[in-house]
Amino acid sequence: MHYDGNIIRPPSEAQSILLQVTVGCSHNKCTFCGAYKRKRFAIKSDEQIMADIAYAAKHYQDHRRLFLCDGDALIIPQKRLLNILVEIEKQLPWINRVGIYANAKSIKMKTSEELDILKQHGLGMVYMGLETGDDETLSNVKKGVDSKQMIDMGRKIKAAGMKLWLTVLLGIAGTERSTIHAKETAGVLSAIDPDYVGALSVMLVPGTPLYDDYEAGKFNLPDPEGMLRELREMIAGTNLSRGLFYANHASNYLPIKARLPKDREKTLDLIDAALSGRVSLRPEWLRGL
Repeated sequence: MHYDGNIIRPPSEAQSILLQVTVGCSHNKCTFCGAYKRKRFAIKSDEQIMADIAYAAKHYQDHRRLFLCDGDALIIPQKRLLNILVEIEKQLPWINRVGIYANAKSIKMKTSEELDILKQHGLGMVYMGLETGDDETLSNVKKGVDSKQMIDMGRKIKAAGMKLWLTVLLGIAGTERSTIHAKETAGVLSAIDPDYVGALSVMLVPGTPLYDDYEAGKFNLPDPEGMLRELREMIAGTNLSRGLFYANHASNYLPIKARLPKDREKTLDLIDAALSGRVSLRPEWLRGL
């Protein structure tokens, strides 16, 4: 397999075949993210992609899932993306789900009919970075969209029958808008009703605009207690049909896995126990991206 630079994939795709079809991120403007700053966005050549599919067909016959890297592979024009999925079906018929990163822009560029076709050819899981439902914070971190667009595009993916995983960031609004961020994010999550929510805690990355703002005293990151209170507010206000809410990423202080609404009260009790010191938090030296 041919990889250009470091490959980023969701934790849930740890056992998947990683097929890099794009390099970098088509947006690459978010102030908190340093993952793709050294990569100029490009779609890899069909020749390279097909060679990697052929390699995977020979060497990864024990894998049942495949993930299309890098940061926003859904941006690939429909004809080329469909050809990739068809070739995966042809050469790796044992693959039962293909996953992909997407953003609101790339989802908007696909018609509902095109998404339906992609679903028919194996695209079953879409990961989208919501980060926050607070419009002011979305603007501050340069996501390029507002909460209404996030809701519309999330619902569009759901309507196509694909599983949707939304990522949110604890601490991204700073201390000043922490509660607003939590409440507005809960509202957007409830409106979209994703299958999965993954809550990560912001970790400041040197070289990013958000890190520079922190160093200059323009951004105040919530402390562990502040992060927990933000998480509590978010879970308390999020209503899902039966979606899973994860906060077990290595960046978080308190690992959580809850099916909402069923597990809401016991999860809030767990957070309260942590806030009162009855449950230990992950130490700083064990946290990571």
